[in-house]
Formats: sequence, structure tokens, C-alpha cells
Amino acid sequence: MAEKLIEIKNLQVSFGRGRKKFIAVDRVSFDIYKGETFALVGESGSGKTTIGRAILRINPTTAGEILYKGKKINGRISKELDKEIIKNCQMVFQDPMASLNERAKVDYIVSEGLINHKLYKDEQDRKNKVDQALRDVGLLPEFATRFPHEFSGGQRQRIGIARALVMEPEFIVADEPISALDVSIRAQVLNLLNKLKRERGLTYLFVAHDLSVVRFVSDRVAVIYKGRIVELAETEELFNHPLHPYTKALLAAVPIPDPRKERNKELLIYDPAIHDYSVDKPVWEEISAGHYVYGNRKELEQYRKEI
Repeated sequence: MAEKLIEIKNLQVSFGRGRKKFIAVDRVSFDIYKGETFALVGESGSGKTTIGRAILRINPTTAGEILYKGKKINGRISKELDKEIIKNCQMVFQDPMASLNERAKVDYIVSEGLINHKLYKDEQDRKNKVDQALRDVGLLPEFATRFPHEFSGGQRQRIGIARALVMEPEFIVADEPISALDVSIRAQVLNLLNKLKRERGLTYLFVAHDLSVVRFVSDRVAVIYKGRIVELAETEELFNHPLHPYTKALLAAVPIPDPRKERNKELLIYDPAIHDYSVDKPVWEEISAGHYVYGNRKELEQYRKEI
């Protein structure tokens, strides 16, 4: 059995109060195993980023539990555990321009975590760690004296990755790390993330809406719709045997490189009104080994016939 690094149990995240209360994540449960890339896929506003930020304690949770190596890390925790989470769990943000301090040099940006938590012996050790982090992401150590606006989008994202790596984490939330980049640069960043995963034994939560990218990088995929996970399976299983109508609609929207096939393919539009949950209530159930789907009894019977 693979070791569970992160466990999410009935997680709920809401914003606002009373009539203005909005539930962004609604009773979500899943595990992330050590050494894997777990992808969260869904359209904008589905709650993907909110889950990633909740794991890293950026967003407070309303209900449920988040466990890191068996320890509860949401809510009030000890200073020692908080420091452990900050060091071992890092985030690569979506927009490489907005996530970097424009007034700070790369040297400070990359080493800010080291400085705040005194994770270096002396000034020379700090500089050595920054230089190594920059080299690890394919940048020259001389870049440390420059400002973010002097770099391209791809280089800025590499700086963001270096900032996460310098803390020597074992878990990284990659929040759509390539969506703001040119297509030609995306492959470089994806290959870099895969290379670092192999070399350092990293575990990723990869947040994305581009399914073609997800197929390339992830081991397992969870599909999320309006704050609730509707399907979860190993990557190839999900792509070859999608069961939930929303998953099928997402996959149908992926462009096909062949122009003839692309022109003739049928686009599916997901309509939540097809589900009648008034009497027969939905449950989260394992249909086949490692393949989970959200649906009521009638729907689950139909999904079993499709496998």
C-alpha cells in the first residue's frame, strides 16, 4: 500500500455569512499518496484552487479535516506543526507576474522563506541555496541580482518554482502553473516539474482545467464541479472510461489534432438538470478498483454497465 501524505475528509470551505454565505468546497474527500501527481480538474470557479489553498492553510476551512502524515493541519495547530507545514508544503502560483514582488530582487524573492524561518547557517549558505535553486530550474545564478520585470513569463514561473524548491519541500500545490504561459514555454515548465519530481521524490497536487496537460503529468485525476468531486480515477482509466456526464463533457471539449475528426466530433454540453436527486439521494461510491463516481443508485447501476 502506498503511503498517504495528504488526507482530505469531508472538507467544506465557505465564504461570507448568513444570506451571503457561499459554499466553495462542499464535503470533498480524497487522499494524495507520497510520490504521485494528483490532478484536480474542473472549470473556473469550481473550487480547485480553494482546496489547494486550504491544504496550505491560506484559506480557513468551515468543516472537515485535512491530515498531513496523519496529523490534523486545519484549524488551530501548534507553532511547531505550523513551521513544519510551511517548510514541507509549498505552492507554485498561477500568475507568475502577480505572485512575485516587483520591488524585490530575485535573490530576496527566492530566499524569503529561508530568511523568515532562519533555515540557513550564514549569509554564504543562504546565497548558495538560492544559486542552487536557480540552477535546478534552469536559470543562471547571476539572475539573482535582477528584478522580476526583467524576465519573460516562463522565466518568472521558474523563479516561482525556485522559491518553492529552496525550502526543500516534499509536497507542492501547482496551481495552474502553465495557464499564463505561451504554448512553446508550457512544455518546458511541465518537463521541469516532472524532472524535479523524479529527482527529489516530490508529491504534487496539480490544479488545472486543460485535460490534455493533465493526461501528460498526472497519476490520478479528480473531476470537480461546483465544489463537489464527481469522479476520481487513475488518469488513463478516466480518459478511456469516463462515467459521469460532466467528465464526458470536459473530455469532449479537448481539441483533437486531426482536423477532420475535430470537425465531425460531437460536443457534449453538461446539464445538471439531468440528475433527479429529490428522492434517490446521491452517494460517493467506488464503481471499480480505484474508480469513484458521485451519483444516486439508479445512476450508479448505469455506470456499472458502462465499465
